[in-house]
Amino acid sequence: MLRFVIGVLGALAFALPAAAQVQPFPASFRTQEIETNGVTIHVRIGGKGPAIVLLHGYGETGDMWAPLAAVLAHDHTVVVPDLRGMGLSTHPAGGYDKKTQGEDIAGVLDALKISKVELVTHDIGNMVGYAFAAEYPDRVTKFALLDAPLPGVGPWEEILKNPLLWHFRFGGPDMERLVKGRERIYLDRFWNEFSADPKKFDEASREHYARLYARPGGMHSGFEQFKAFDQDAIDNKAFLAKGMLTMPVLAIGGEKSFGPMMATVMRFAATNVQEAVIPHSGHWLMEENPADTIKLLKDFLQ
Repeated sequence: MLRFVIGVLGALAFALPAAAQVQPFPASFRTQEIETNGVTIHVRIGGKGPAIVLLHGYGETGDMWAPLAAVLAHDHTVVVPDLRGMGLSTHPAGGYDKKTQGEDIAGVLDALKISKVELVTHDIGNMVGYAFAAEYPDRVTKFALLDAPLPGVGPWEEILKNPLLWHFRFGGPDMERLVKGRERIYLDRFWNEFSADPKKFDEASREHYARLYARPGGMHSGFEQFKAFDQDAIDNKAFLAKGMLTMPVLAIGGEKSFGPMMATVMRFAATNVQEAVIPHSGHWLMEENPADTIKLLKDFLQ
C-alpha cells in the first residue's frame, strides 16, 4: 500500500506543472540595501555602461523591470530600486511625497557613485522620477515615462474627475482594516480594470505582488503614496515655476489607457517631448505588450 501511495504521489509530481514565477533578474545582478534619507532602499544593480534607473509604480515593485533590465544590462549599468515603503524597502512613518522620494533616488545614486543617469519610470514612479529630474536636472540625460499623470501638471484636475481613480482618496485606518488579509482582492481590481486584457497580468505576478503588499506596513505605505498627491501637486507647481525639463523626454501611453494623453501632460513640463502609444495594452505595459515596450525604450535610450 505504501509503495502504491508513493507511486501515485510521484506520478502527480510529474503531471502537475511547476509553480509559475515572475521573471527573475539576470544572475549577474546583485542586490544592495542602501540607507539614505531616513529609509533603507532595496536596490538591484547589474550590467556595465552608462547608468539607467528604472522606477516602478503601485501594484508592483522593481521586479516588474526584470525583462527590460536583462536587455539593457548588455550596454548599461542598470539600477532598479524599490520605492520607499514598497517591495523590500523599509516603511518609514513619513516621506511619501515624491520630492522626498526623488531625494531617496539621489541618495541611492550617491551611494553607488553614479552622477548622471537615464531614467525610465511607470505609474507612481513617473511622479518620483519627475521630482528627481526637476530637482536635479543636470543628473538626468533622458527621461521616459510610462502611463500615469503628474500631480498638479497640465490637465491634472480633469484627470481626477475620472471615476476609475477613486483609489486616489482611499486610505486611512478603516480602509486598512478592510483590506487586511484581502490584499489580493484589492490589487486584482487594479490589474483587471486597468488592463486591456486582464489575462496578460498573469497569475504568478499577481501572487508575487500580493505577497509583497501583504507584508507588515505594505498596504499602509501604498496608501500613503496616494495621500501625498496634494503635496506633490504643490511641489510640482513650484518645480514648474523654476523652469521646464530640457532633456529628451519620451511620453508613453497604453492604447487602452492614457494613450496620447501622456504626451499632452508632459508638454506642460518639458520642452523636448516625443509621443508614443503602445498598442494592445492598457496601463500595465510591461505585462501586456513587453516586446513593443522594450523595443521602444531601447531605441530611445540608444
